[in-house]
Amino acid sequence: MMADTLTIGKALNLGLRRAMEDDPKVVLMGEDIGKLGGVFRITDGLQKDFGEDRVIDTPLAESGIVGTAIGLALRGYRPVVEIQFDGFVYPAYDQIVCQVAKMHFRSRGKVSLPIVIRIPFGGGIGAVEHHSESPEAYFAHTAGLKVVACSNPSDAYWMIQQAIASDDPIVFFEPKRRYWEKGPVDTDSAPFALHESVVTRPGSDVTVLAYGPMVRTALDAATAAEEDGRSLEVIDLRTLSPLDMVPVYESVRRTGRAIVVHEAPGNLGLGAELAARITEECFYSLEAPVLRVTGYDTPYPAARLEEEYLPDLDRVLDGVDRSFGW
Repeated sequence: MMADTLTIGKALNLGLRRAMEDDPKVVLMGEDIGKLGGVFRITDGLQKDFGEDRVIDTPLAESGIVGTAIGLALRGYRPVVEIQFDGFVYPAYDQIVCQVAKMHFRSRGKVSLPIVIRIPFGGGIGAVEHHSESPEAYFAHTAGLKVVACSNPSDAYWMIQQAIASDDPIVFFEPKRRYWEKGPVDTDSAPFALHESVVTRPGSDVTVLAYGPMVRTALDAATAAEEDGRSLEVIDLRTLSPLDMVPVYESVRRTGRAIVVHEAPGNLGLGAELAARITEECFYSLEAPVLRVTGYDTPYPAARLEEEYLPDLDRVLDGVDRSFGW
């Protein structure tokens, strides 16, 4: 079968649709996700086809949305909640880290909460305050939660279905500035496992680790570096908790260099954990310290300044130059 060319947004929409067709216990909840189809139109048409009982327009109350999802999950449903923007998740933080993350452990495995919390994250869309956050480290740090981030249409289509089918609560990050980027989606192919890192571009000189919106930036940097005679291997982490480090270690042992790229601030971000693990496991293979190319340790700036804040191709290439400076 020929693969369809879809945007990430459309792939998510079709993935949600297929999950709802396959399991009548899957329900969607969120602000403006029904008649409007969500602010990014990810749920467009689903309320019309599945009804208001399964695609529910909620009040503007994130704590209430997640709290209701907990109750539904306890009663056998598989709720998928949309947090309209990343910066709006904090009113629900207490519910997520104190209830969603701990219920299975607290009940000694007797209770499962198969909840998916969809969060559009990252900057680059010219939005106002609280609309361009990268809060993934908060949730990856929390025991009991699984955290994933898609970066392309094929992963968006398959990963959302895999997350919904999982009995574990999953925080599902979607790169909002990439929603309209297109790529092939083969709806009949066997997908990668949900919690698996994938080499998206082989290389021999430097390992570049990225996830979500930064995967495209890393791939563009690899193309540009090729002109300078440097071969960058790009790994899409895909899963932030649990981290799948096997492909990472294999790559770093070959290249001897590693650079981690993410939009979130560098202080205590995912890059710090990755650098620590790589150093512990690959110390004698490293030709240079593991370097980080990240957002700055400031609140996300006003839209006119975000291009100065976000890691771009030039900053990734600068990281490559710094690595070879050792």
